[in-house]
Amino acid sequence: MSDGVVRPDPESEAELAFEGALRPSSLEEFVGQQKVRRQLQLLLEAASLQNRSPDHILLAGPPGLGKTTLAMIVAHEGERPLRMTSGPAIQHAGDLAAVLSSLVPGEVLFVDEIHRMARSAEEMLYLAMEDFRVDIMVGKGAGATSIPLELAPFTLVGATTRSGLLPNPLRDRFGFTAHLEFYEPEELLRVITRAAALLRFDIGQDALTEISGRSRGTPRIANRLLRRVRDFALVNGGPADRDAVKAALELYDVDERGLDRLDRAVLTAIVDRFAGGPVGLSTLAVSVGEEAETIEAVVEPFLVRTGLLSRTPRGRVATPRAWQHLGRRPEPTVLDDL
Repeated sequence: MSDGVVRPDPESEAELAFEGALRPSSLEEFVGQQKVRRQLQLLLEAASLQNRSPDHILLAGPPGLGKTTLAMIVAHEGERPLRMTSGPAIQHAGDLAAVLSSLVPGEVLFVDEIHRMARSAEEMLYLAMEDFRVDIMVGKGAGATSIPLELAPFTLVGATTRSGLLPNPLRDRFGFTAHLEFYEPEELLRVITRAAALLRFDIGQDALTEISGRSRGTPRIANRLLRRVRDFALVNGGPADRDAVKAALELYDVDERGLDRLDRAVLTAIVDRFAGGPVGLSTLAVSVGEEAETIEAVVEPFLVRTGLLSRTPRGRVATPRAWQHLGRRPEPTVLDDL
């Protein structure tokens, strides 16, 4: 008989434990993003020497590059408590006021996808970030009054995949903005070599190199592919070598460039249905059955970076390299447009 208490799913707990085991706990352990690491190290050491909370930090970049991990490291290295929430969870100013009023002195507040926070909450955040206080409105209409509420000093760490959507007044209140870049294959190799050791997974160096080359410059994807290869080797009972990696990733629709099913669907739609483009984002989203935001934030950055897709004022265009990757010959009109 149920007692009415919702308990975590064991599979979800295992997934969280897996991700947590692979996260570095210090800047020294964190692989890649060397310039950002040095900047953060300086910021944290200066705050420690002055016995104050670090400046507010904005972490911007594509998904999976380590923004959440860096927020955890900021709290861990400063020996400060960490509070985690997300922009979509803060849909009213009252939601934000409840979080801010419960912070303890020096606490690090991490807001993921901060650009999706409600506008009323954003405006409340301006005063909280600068003066560590908020004004709570009590009552309605002509009888409404504003009650100031003092806050404990805190450090806001915001993460966003769309920094351009943040209003300027909010963006300007961050003392430091870090722009995270895609990883090189050599850096990803270090990431998954460390992960394989933590997971006690016996896998060859050639196999790890193959995984790093298919990981789209993203540590989260590299760790995910490593886990899929581990599952494949476990079920099939063979060695975790390069052939096993190729077989496993072929099963999961990840090709030699790291393109997955959605990436290829986008390129194929542009080439086959729109003669190589240009095609508008909304039209392209409808043609592949995905949200426009997903294509713009998840698919396009990698395709543009690898030279398979071009964004023009008239729309998206498949490059000659994309035609070649799909095994097609570019049409002369597309080549002329490029």
